[in-house]
Amino acid sequence: MKTFVKTMGKTNSARFLHLVGKFPKLSEAKLKEGVFVGPQIRQVFRDPDFEKTLSELEMSAWNSFKWVCENFLGNKKSSNYREGVETLLNAYEKMGCRMSLKLHFLHSHLDFFPENLGAVSDEQGERFHQDIQEMETRYQGFWNEDMMSDYCWRLFRDNPNKIYKRKSYSQHF
Repeated sequence: MKTFVKTMGKTNSARFLHLVGKFPKLSEAKLKEGVFVGPQIRQVFRDPDFEKTLSELEMSAWNSFKWVCENFLGNKKSSNYREGVETLLNAYEKMGCRMSLKLHFLHSHLDFFPENLGAVSDEQGERFHQDIQEMETRYQGFWNEDMMSDYCWRLFRDNPNKIYKRKSYSQHF
């Protein structure tokens, strides 16, 4: 949602003004940056007036985003989720969206998502967001290959149940 809103237009466009009217308590800065939470995103999904303000290209990207949210990121993973994610990425590319780290992970790690992704607790999702935010801070907003490998190794090393072959012979006092 963040990537879509940031790319969709200027702050004085009909699309942006519609979102301002829909969420009057949300600050303009949050609206400009596309910072929405789940209930707000679902509210926009159910709003037919928002879709009327979109251009044809934006409508294609919006429908792809909705499809991925409902058929991949929900409780049941659709059998054709790969095509849906590819359609979303192609629509975002045509719209001129920049691929965020989260979108890159979504695209690169499709096989690692569980079947019931929506049933995963918010605590795990929050941890992912915190980890990604820390990685973005560490690399100061510049994406490179090291960032991706650093995050993957961090997850690999952060397994408390892992039993290692070598023992530490340090003395504990």
